[in-house]
Amino acid sequence: MKVPHSLENVDRDVVVRTFEYDDGSTIGVDFGTSAADISVDVVGSTAIIIADGDQFEFELPPEASAVSARNGILTIED
Repeated sequence: MKVPHSLENVDRDVVVRTFEYDDGSTIGVDFGTSAADISVDVVGSTAIIIADGDQFEFELPPEASAVSARNGILTIED
């Protein structure tokens, strides 16, 4: 699964990693300790992230099947 372009260019110090497994892949986006209480909402194919008072929106990859946020880390799975 490819990282959405808008996530690669977030105007913050985030760490984006992709993990490939035999049965799928996962994108992990670490917003850091200052955004430990991030929230995510999915509307159609758009993910809306609120992190430390900032809002980010991006189109999910077509193969994304689950999106979650916990402890400052956004996870997108297929």
